[in-house]
Amino acid sequence: MTGNYLPLTNQWDIAHYPIFKIFDNLYDTAKPSDMKLRSDMYSDDKYKFHKAWVRILIRLICLCLLFVFSNGCGNKEGGSGENAGSIALTAWAHHGKPEEWQAIRKIVEEFNRSQKRIRINLIEIAEGNYDTQVQSAAVSGELPDILEFDGPMLANYVWKGYLKPLDQTMPDSILSRLLPSIREQGTYRGHLYAVGIFDSGLALFANFSLLREVNARIPGGIGDAWTIREFNDLLSRLAVKSRSKGRQGYALDIKRDYRGEWWTYGFYPALVSGGAGLIDTSDYLSSEGMLNSEAAVEVMKNFQDWMKKGYLAPNTDGRAFIDGRTALSWVGHWEYPRYREALGDQLVLVPLPDFGEGTRTAMGSWCWGLTRNCRNILDAVEFLDFILRDNQILAVVGANGAVPGTMTAVARSELYQPGAPLHLFVEQLQKCAVPRAKTPAYPVITSAFQEAMLNILNGAEIQRELDKAVRIIDEDIRQNQGYPFPGNNDTDKSK
Repeated sequence: MTGNYLPLTNQWDIAHYPIFKIFDNLYDTAKPSDMKLRSDMYSDDKYKFHKAWVRILIRLICLCLLFVFSNGCGNKEGGSGENAGSIALTAWAHHGKPEEWQAIRKIVEEFNRSQKRIRINLIEIAEGNYDTQVQSAAVSGELPDILEFDGPMLANYVWKGYLKPLDQTMPDSILSRLLPSIREQGTYRGHLYAVGIFDSGLALFANFSLLREVNARIPGGIGDAWTIREFNDLLSRLAVKSRSKGRQGYALDIKRDYRGEWWTYGFYPALVSGGAGLIDTSDYLSSEGMLNSEAAVEVMKNFQDWMKKGYLAPNTDGRAFIDGRTALSWVGHWEYPRYREALGDQLVLVPLPDFGEGTRTAMGSWCWGLTRNCRNILDAVEFLDFILRDNQILAVVGANGAVPGTMTAVARSELYQPGAPLHLFVEQLQKCAVPRAKTPAYPVITSAFQEAMLNILNGAEIQRELDKAVRIIDEDIRQNQGYPFPGNNDTDKSK
């Protein structure tokens, strides 16, 4: 192009055209001749002298603009304030209990204040549709740098290429402090992808005074759990005692008012205790012979019998245990504050019943990892290091009641240290906790098992329901060619 127009033909030209040239061209369009100034007002010498100084001034302005723009681009944040010019990292976290969310927010704010090089921008995501948001962000290429997610989803996220391994970046000084269960949850196919601030606990809360009324034996620990025969006899005696008082005959609260993942988290350990499981963990290629085995049927028969005999409280109001309608509650750590307030010293914590191969408990909770979009790995790891310090861990578990994620934090916890009311949860995580199936097929596995469990409680034929769940799971694995690793059904796995 000619004349006074800028020789720019596309966006690439615009982006790389020297900025002072743009102003030079703009200046040329406004020469005195264009403004119809009389020749006696501007001689040629005066015009040249004037134009030279204006060009110098324009170029100085351009240099200042380039400096400002360069500091506002790339991985740096150009805003004002104490973290101006810092490396900006985005972190997603779930909004569960309000107290827990506030604790996480305060920790992020504290981290941002503690140094000026890194700034974490915390984004709140509702827990109810968290996975949907993650999947959508992955498809659109908008995953955050740092992602909090529910531990059982790890294998699926790794298989899809969402997460980066942490093996070579997390200091041993951090990893050595973590609970073994947290390291196990965060590891898939020999590589660590996530770390957690806390873990979970699952057991039986019991009303000591109601157990004493039926002369029940109180288990003293993991190796002393009620056998399933003892437990069935205990439920029968508790039901009889309840009816003798003119009550409904309920004995056990298994949180029938809960929905979703609870049904896998809460009752998968019973399958393992009985010698069954959700999938063959030797290769994770089939659930045949595990989820529909004779052992699995026998475990599920106990739950169906409890339902038929009226032992299981509907718990529609969430108060079956604290109001004394049941003597036992099969639930996690999160109920302790409410139960303690209602029962005081009469509240005791005992292991789940032994279905034949020793008591088992659940494990796993929300954890933190780095996504494929994270470029500043070491800076993100510095943040993970910060949130895994004991003071930060104790602040979060003080809000949500969970098991502290490091042994050093456990030792400082009034609830979880040796001899404390909830130390059994720590012992279980060390000795008899079982992870949920560590396979990319887990979303399908948990959905199929939840449906089977609920149908069985409602009286459906047990073998048929478990066979149906196996068909659903095995078909998904077949359609995904066994979920070979590495595998990525998403776009741009190289990220």
